[in-house]
This record gives sequence, structure tokens and C-alpha cells, in this order.
Amino acid sequence: MTRLERLVRLGVKMGASDVCIIASEIRKRMIRFANNEVTVTKSLNESVTGIYVSFKGRRAFNSTTAHGEDALEKLLRTTVKMARSSEPSDTYAPLPSGPFQYDKDLLNYGERDIAPERLSEYVGMAVQGGVDAGASRVAGTLTHSFERKRLVTSAGVDASSESGGLEVSVRAFTDGDATGHFVSVSSEAGMFKPYEAGLKAGEIAVMAKNPEKWEPGVYEALLGNMTFAHLVEQLGIFASAFYVDAGISFLTGRLGEAVASGRLTILDDPTIRQSIGATAFDDEGVRTRRNKILEDGVLSGYLHNSGTARKFGTETTANAGLIVPHPFNLYVQPGDKSLDELISGIDHGIWVTNDWYLRYQNYRSGEFSTIPRDGLFLIKNGSIEKSIRELRISDNILNIFRNVRDVGRDCYWVRWWEVEIPTYAPAVTVERLRFTSSAL
Repeated sequence: MTRLERLVRLGVKMGASDVCIIASEIRKRMIRFANNEVTVTKSLNESVTGIYVSFKGRRAFNSTTAHGEDALEKLLRTTVKMARSSEPSDTYAPLPSGPFQYDKDLLNYGERDIAPERLSEYVGMAVQGGVDAGASRVAGTLTHSFERKRLVTSAGVDASSESGGLEVSVRAFTDGDATGHFVSVSSEAGMFKPYEAGLKAGEIAVMAKNPEKWEPGVYEALLGNMTFAHLVEQLGIFASAFYVDAGISFLTGRLGEAVASGRLTILDDPTIRQSIGATAFDDEGVRTRRNKILEDGVLSGYLHNSGTARKFGTETTANAGLIVPHPFNLYVQPGDKSLDELISGIDHGIWVTNDWYLRYQNYRSGEFSTIPRDGLFLIKNGSIEKSIRELRISDNILNIFRNVRDVGRDCYWVRWWEVEIPTYAPAVTVERLRFTSSAL
């Protein structure tokens, strides 16, 4: 009997109706670069164990980086004590009964080992891409990660997986305030494109030279892949039935409604094998599946674990989070227009290539603001006229999705510190977007 199995049995012996233990071993190697050179190389090895305990609705969850058997048993006893004294939850359901059959290709995928020399070569490719585009300086981070995970529950689940991936985030600089940013994200080295990420970042930085302060107002807008991915991530997060039930989601009460343009279909699909967000099972051990969030603009469904599913009178979508269900891997169905065609379709608008610091004024209604960063451009009569600055997006997130007019065909996987959930996103044009002043 393994250590995790012993802990689960001990929890049951102590009277728990449900026990779930998730143990992850994470190995990362990160390279930071600035001024076209490597500046820092770091390796991280971390073990994290999460323990969930329920006494028929009285629930608690704890995690630790300690890995000794005594420390884990102590944490289990603490979690049992917390669960016994907690308030009953109205979203409780027993853990799903296993075992389950999983997609073998999702249990073991991605790049497990990559030589440090190869990672340095990837950094060189990213820098070269930016320089070839005309940037004077290139900076960013490159990360290779590998995770080994095991999940054991009192409901008969015992599942293990291994996954690896590569990510590079590239910022290119020219003169003054002119910058560009792009990424490449993949679970497979053959699909990892650091040079292309550097090239796109450099191209944006070159175009962004000599920005002019611009007037606030309501404009047509072209949201680049990085920016639209950020908004799609927000849609995926707040499609969680937990936030819907709590009344703090702009999607609350809108199931079956047209909440976006009919041109938009958005999925959570952790079964895409080449993607860095793929996973064979959720935190309850249920086999993952493809779930539609939006279909032709209509809100198709919320994301559930077994507890929220019981409260909503439906079945789990295999999106556990033991407490909060969440998306794994967001996917926007591509459109049919190239970037040039999107630009040519705008008479008087603004192209937002990236944004930082998205903040809500009201989660329930979807009022928010975010700050465009890197290249921001005025478009007139279907062509880019000049680089501009000092604007903030201040609008309603559902209004933006409803006002999407055209969807690009060129999609990219996006993940970086502003977009934590891997998101496959195109560029889109929006009929009306409100910009206010920003000095940042």
C-alpha cells in the first residue's frame, strides 16, 4: 500500500465520508534574458500535496510542500479537524465513484527532458527574431516545466499522469516607449516557435515608435491575440458554476442566452493533446471532456464539479477544482479573415496588441478596465496610420463580446503572467469599444 493510499484510509477511519489526496512533483527550469543576453538561469523542484476531506458536506482543503509521512499525517488530522468544525456546504456531493478509463495519450505527453543547451538555443532564437524585426533590445523569460501528478480518492480513483511543456514570453524594445510583446506556448518542441514570438514582438515594437497621446472616445477596435485571449480567459473563469452560484459572475442567470456575437464559439477542451493545458482527469478523478461554453454566441453551459452539478441539477463537466470548478484549456473557434483583412475592414479604430492589469468595477455586471501596453495603433481607412498612447479600455465585458464583428483565422496559444489559463485565441474586430485616459 502506498503512502497516499494509507492517508486516504486513515481519513476514512477517522470518519470522513470523502477523502481526496493530490500529490504533484513539479520540475521547472527558467531562463530570464535582457538586453539580448541571458541574465538568470534558475531550476525549481517542488512537491505539493493537497488534502480534501468532507464529512457529508462539512468540507476542508489544505496543501503543503512538506513530503514526509509524519508531516502529511499531521496535515490530514488538521484538515479533518477543520472539516468537522466547518459550516455545511449546499454544493456538496460525494466524490464520483471510480475507477475511470482515461485517454492514454493524455496521461503521458509533452517534453520531459530538454538539455540546458537547447533551452539556451531557444532563447537565442527569440532574441534573433526580435533583432531581425528591427528591435534594438529583447528581453523575456523562457520556461520548461514537467509535472508528475497522482490522485487517490476514497471513491476508488487512483490515477497518475506526467506532462511537460515549453513557454516563452518575449518583449522587444526600440526607441523610447516603443515596445512589443508576443509568446509561444507548446507541449511539444516541434511546435514551439521562439523565433516567431521574437519576430512578432519586434515587428510590433518597430511600428510603435514615436507614439502620440490620443483622445479618449468610443472607437472601432482590433483586439490582438494577446488581448482577446485575456478576455476569453475571463469568460472561462466566470463560467465556473461556483462564481455563478455566488452571484459574482457576469454570466449568472444567462444560460441559453445570446451573450456574445454569433461569430463566437468558445470551448474548454483539455483533450487537445498538443496543448500545454491538456489533462486526462480533473481533481475528482473524472475523465475530462470537451465542453462548450459559447456556441454561436449562446451561453451553452457552466463548468461544474460534482457538487455544483448536484445543486444545478445537472452532471459534472469534469472541471473540478474540488471547491471551485475551473477551465483547463480554452479554445476559440477560428474565423476566416487574415490580420490584414481585419485591419482593412476598420474605418476609424484602434488596434490593441496587448493589455495589463485587468480590474473589475463590478463582477456581476461585467464592468471592467484594463490598460493597453506595447503597440497601440490608430487605424484609418483600413490602414495603420500612427502609434498612439495614454489610453485605457473602460467598458463592459459582455458588450465587447456582443460587439465582435469579425474573427481572425490566425490563432495562437497564449499563456503568460496576465493569462494563466492556456487560451487558443484569434484577433477580433469589435464594433464599439470605449477608451478613457491613462497616464501609465
